[in-house]
Amino acid sequence: MAAETEPNSESASDVSETENLTLVQAVRDGLQTEMQRDDDVVVMGEDVGKNGGVFRATEGLYDEFGENRVIDTPLAESGIVGTAIGMAAYGMRPVSEIQFMGFIYPAFDQIVSHAARLRTRSRGRFTCPLVVRAPYGGGIRAPEHHSESTEAMFVHQPGLKVVVPSTPYDTKGLLTSAIRSPDPVLFLEPKLIYRAFREDVPTGSYEVPLGEAAIRREGSDISVYTWGAMTRPTLEAAENLTEEGIDAEVVDLRTLSPLDEETIVESFEKTGRAAVVHEAPKTGGLGAEITATLQEEALLYQEAPVERITGFDTPFPLYALEDYYLPEPARIEDGIRNAVEF
Repeated sequence: MAAETEPNSESASDVSETENLTLVQAVRDGLQTEMQRDDDVVVMGEDVGKNGGVFRATEGLYDEFGENRVIDTPLAESGIVGTAIGMAAYGMRPVSEIQFMGFIYPAFDQIVSHAARLRTRSRGRFTCPLVVRAPYGGGIRAPEHHSESTEAMFVHQPGLKVVVPSTPYDTKGLLTSAIRSPDPVLFLEPKLIYRAFREDVPTGSYEVPLGEAAIRREGSDISVYTWGAMTRPTLEAAENLTEEGIDAEVVDLRTLSPLDEETIVESFEKTGRAAVVHEAPKTGGLGAEITATLQEEALLYQEAPVERITGFDTPFPLYALEDYYLPEPARIEDGIRNAVEF
């Protein structure tokens, strides 16, 4: 069910104190706070130690916690995640970093065949409190394999949670919840907005619950579902359309697995129209799953076909076409108009 991001904190006084952080700084703050709180939390990955990570998300943690808790690994994604699974099975809480989502595929077998199945395979004897962090998505003029948005591949896997924040506040709170989860979480960080804006973030420990969407903008004419870096252009499009008398509700899913179906359906029952915005290719994307959910749960409320405003069914392009590939406010506005004017 949709929720305001109210802190669930161990210390109300800590939560009342805030810092103005970017999203990537909130990642680092979340890691630091949990490592201070729980000695079983370790960070591991390529260049996460002395170098502080390719995006500096772990900067300073090596100096504070040492080489036994901030572990520089070889360039071997399958080995990074496989080692972390073993650590998690025996009670630690590893946070593995994959430098870019496009590099995650060598670890796919470890994630879906082992991490996601360990509780079931062992009949509950073992759990896998593992977080796999990965910057994902395009828009930063990166080379091939650096701009992937293949979250749907992982959402399809039972036993695995998939989380995508869109604000610094949610980033720290969701990461805290992910680290404390008894089961594996894929934590996808929208690198396009790593340093795009700042937000007040509590200095202390707090959780944003997994599995709860957030209504970023209330509206009555159409429900627009999105997540990650697409939340900001979707909100911009919604504001622009008010000049045309279109009142769009924007729902930031935050957790893609499990989906907050209750909030998705409740919003649709109010508006009767829907659009889904994501930067992944259209075919097989999560937009199709959301559309099917609306058909199954709220068909009699539907006033128009669900619009999918997405990336294209092509490999992610290089620099010249990158801005054309990603949904931007004008294209989102066109999709919303199509649904409203049907």
